[in-house]
Amino acid sequence: MATKKKAGTDRRNICENRRARHDYHILDKLEAGIVLSGSEVKSLRDGKAHLTDSYIRVENGEMWLMNAHIAPYEQANRFNHESRAMRKLLLKRSQIENWHRKIREKGLTGVPLRMYFVGSWVKVEIALVKGKAEHDKRHALREKQDKREIQRSMRDSQRD
Repeated sequence: MATKKKAGTDRRNICENRRARHDYHILDKLEAGIVLSGSEVKSLRDGKAHLTDSYIRVENGEMWLMNAHIAPYEQANRFNHESRAMRKLLLKRSQIENWHRKIREKGLTGVPLRMYFVGSWVKVEIALVKGKAEHDKRHALREKQDKREIQRSMRDSQRD
């Protein structure tokens, strides 16, 4: 007897902001819904989006995703969407107010980390971040390279 999967547990990645993990210290994360038009969702299903240089802005008690690129859908003709439009994020008011306070007082920034499908819904993982200094970035790269070398040498020693 086959077991049924719960609705909404399937998470398919659309795009990821890898640069954010390199440039910032991630302090807090949230999952947010996003308001999209039909042509935007169809373009996302084709995987034609990226979050490079995008950020989060709070205006009038609402949270917005700015500068995220979703390519125009080819078959949408005159009903197509703007590729870099402001897109509203769906969060609870308390979450928005909490993040807005942190962004204003502590000088932190909101950045999207990735976009993905949960069932048929598009979700955005957003993070509250603090910028890394240049030496922190170099240190992180050095650690990553050292870790790779250790794994490579362990794999090579197991072959002998």
